[in-house]
Amino acid sequence: MKRKWIALALLAALPGCAVVGPDYQRPEVETPAAYLYQDDKIAAEADLAWWNRFEDPVLDQLISDALANNKNVKIAAARVEQAAGAVQTTRSGLYPQVGYQGSGARQRISEEGKPSSGLKNPDNSFQLALSASWELDLWGRIRRQTEAAQANLFATQQARRGVVLSLVSSVALNYLDLRSLDGQLEVAHRTHASYAESLRLMELQYKFGRVSLMNVEQAKTRVESAAAEIPKLKRAIVERENALSILLGSNPTAIPRGKAIVQMTMPQVPAGLPSELLERRPDLLQAEQELIAANAQIGAAKALYYPDISLTALLGTVSTGLGGLFSGPARAWSYAGSFAGPIFTGGNIEGQVAQAEAGQKAALLTYQQAIQNAFADVETALNARTQLTEQVAAQQRLVASQSNYARLSRILYEGDYEPYSTVLQAEEQLFPAELQLVALRAQQLASLVDIYKAMGGGWVDTAEGMTEPAPAEAAAETAAEAAPADGAATRAEAN
Repeated sequence: MKRKWIALALLAALPGCAVVGPDYQRPEVETPAAYLYQDDKIAAEADLAWWNRFEDPVLDQLISDALANNKNVKIAAARVEQAAGAVQTTRSGLYPQVGYQGSGARQRISEEGKPSSGLKNPDNSFQLALSASWELDLWGRIRRQTEAAQANLFATQQARRGVVLSLVSSVALNYLDLRSLDGQLEVAHRTHASYAESLRLMELQYKFGRVSLMNVEQAKTRVESAAAEIPKLKRAIVERENALSILLGSNPTAIPRGKAIVQMTMPQVPAGLPSELLERRPDLLQAEQELIAANAQIGAAKALYYPDISLTALLGTVSTGLGGLFSGPARAWSYAGSFAGPIFTGGNIEGQVAQAEAGQKAALLTYQQAIQNAFADVETALNARTQLTEQVAAQQRLVASQSNYARLSRILYEGDYEPYSTVLQAEEQLFPAELQLVALRAQQLASLVDIYKAMGGGWVDTAEGMTEPAPAEAAAETAAEAAPADGAATRAEAN
């Protein structure tokens, strides 16, 4: 008996001997040495809560509310829990499965035409047993499946970080757009009031015969053109408030306001090397984990070529009466080993291997494409910030020049040196220029949000810490700690 248990122990040690399929190695990635549009005036702030740099407490609170209540964040957290459960389920195949069973029965068989056997009829039967089974993972099929499940868990965690990144950026961008519309509405109201006052004076002058009716109608045209902008801006404001409400996880409601666009502090441009994108952008980390999972599935598929080896055991008692169920003679036990393998499957296993290898190729190309998109996002955002800074400066000069032009044209008109059409032309050019300046200032601030979003960074972890507490993180950490050594090594290599 002792030799049999020694043999079983040796068999149990075999699963660590072989793992079928390729081990993951991070593919070579060509990264640019530097960003094309990065200037010298940059700050290492990619890991900070950049929204605080706008110095607008209302924006800070909106982002906090969104992180606590947004439905997409909660959905992503639930998916992390789901993936952690999948890891636990898959990994369980590495360990013996122990169970229990019991039964009790009473039966009577027909004695018609049969001689009496002396056995009790009806008869009782009771059974109580512990059972155990263990599939020896000699070829690493279960370990590869566990590796894939672990990678899927990490990918789901990165997907959650991606949701957080997108949410914070979306709240900031929508808030900046809202404050831009507020600023444009203020310009429209101010311009409309100024035009209305000019119309009133023009009507008085017409009454005393100093101007013609055509001048009055021209003044009315200006008033109505400014008035037409107001409802358009109000409609856009309500649409932006509704969009923000959804991001905040609430029904449509009025959004509080903080600083005006012109009062907000301009954050610093974050610094970083292009290669750092591979370590901090959630979408890139997610794509790599999905590549790891696809790579592990190749090994799981190839392991199907080899036989499955299982051990089973049973220990219990069987008796015809409850009183004798725990007596020595009632004891019963058994143990056995079995193996089964394929000979001809009609291409079933070959098809699964081909499917897994094609999936790995697709995941590799997806990962490489995600890297290229990430570099393009950063370059686009940096370039936009540079060009918008120059555009805002030019627009400010244009507004200042047109303001002087409008002021001088009115002075010359009142001195009978210029016709009223000159005043109309000057003021009609100033109004859209002021609206455009407010919009460009908001776009300049938004370009910095796009840079932080494109570069990723530790600020995503800061934002994650502001989300409503959920069991998802604990579940993920538990799954990671309990992962097999191979999976832990793979994760360390990937990161």
